[in-house]
Amino acid sequence: MVLSEDDVRKVLRMEDLIPTMADALRDLSAGAVLQPLRSVLPVSEYGGFLGVMPACGRALGAKLVTFYPQNKDMHTHHAMILLFRPETGEPLAVMDGRLITEMRTAAVSAVATKLLARADTHVLTILGSGVQARSHLEAVRLVQEFREVRVWSPHNAERFAREFQVHAATSAEAAVRGADVIVVATSATTPILRGEWVAPGAHIN
Repeated sequence: MVLSEDDVRKVLRMEDLIPTMADALRDLSAGAVLQPLRSVLPVSEYGGFLGVMPACGRALGAKLVTFYPQNKDMHTHHAMILLFRPETGEPLAVMDGRLITEMRTAAVSAVATKLLARADTHVLTILGSGVQARSHLEAVRLVQEFREVRVWSPHNAERFAREFQVHAATSAEAAVRGADVIVVATSATTPILRGEWVAPGAHIN
């Protein structure tokens, strides 16, 4: 079976993925999953990277993901996920993994937010305005209600704020101070979050 990104989009729902990721994290913590460290192959000629991530637990499979940070007119990440039958090794499915990666990353953050954020959480800050910012906004809103959502990004924060009806902060510091949950969803290569801005007890994804 071969599933394209459009096929995945039709069947994968964040509200289903969050509890599934909670189960996966529980299995990993219990030692029921064999998951070696990711191997990364530099593609030096083109400034890219290929990551290989196999795992075996309730299922057997691997994700192959590329990261090309210089891409301008396409996604910087592309991925394929391969699934095999654990009992026999037979191939079961090849799935486009870009959207799965996007949603899975945010779903794990949602699990962490649900378990680790304070009960009196009201303000969400998102640093970034790309695909992970969008996915995280959807995911964490499913596990926590927020009275205020702030976004800051050096690019496109105003557009993000208009699209999702949230507040665009004038600076990273203004976005972070007083926030209860902070999502760092940016490809910045220099620090954008400083400890002195973070309120005591705030949860950071």
